[in-house]
Amino acid sequence: MRVLVVTDMQNDFIDGSLGTKEAVEIVDAAKAKIDRYLKQGDTVIYTQDTHTEAYLQTQEGQNLPVEHCIKGTPGWEISQSVYVSGCPVIEKPSFGSIELAKFIAEMKDIESIELIGICTDICVISNAMILKAKMPEIPIFVDASCCAGTTVENHKNALNAMKVCQIEVTGVKDHDVINEI
Repeated sequence: MRVLVVTDMQNDFIDGSLGTKEAVEIVDAAKAKIDRYLKQGDTVIYTQDTHTEAYLQTQEGQNLPVEHCIKGTPGWEISQSVYVSGCPVIEKPSFGSIELAKFIAEMKDIESIELIGICTDICVISNAMILKAKMPEIPIFVDASCCAGTTVENHKNALNAMKVCQIEVTGVKDHDVINEI
């Protein structure tokens, strides 16, 4: 079985308080990939960045003072453009999710794990690294064409960092030029 992790494809990260043009541009490709996984009988898991109203008092809120993904708000919701009802959703209060890694590690017959979503340089890379540490012998992929970073440069840097850590980067676009290692 293959597992697709759809990372934080939430309204605030697509076109809300922390949205970017690049995030809007990956929505259709992400939905197509989700549909392919489900059609093939594979597993799709969503992560959902989840903060409380006290976000600005947290360490993250002090470093990124932009309220986002406050539980129960429209910005916290996973975009209806990519969400498929019935798929598991893992709420996470931080960039990476140990709960996600435990959830996937308990699954049987995992052939590979692929990550897509937002932000390449924060939550995608954090979860990819946690998954790689938890399951070092399971191939882990990141599809660059279905990811968006906080900036184009940060997106590229994260792709390069993951490649160095033996996470296979696929779907590379011209502007994603990956350094050879």
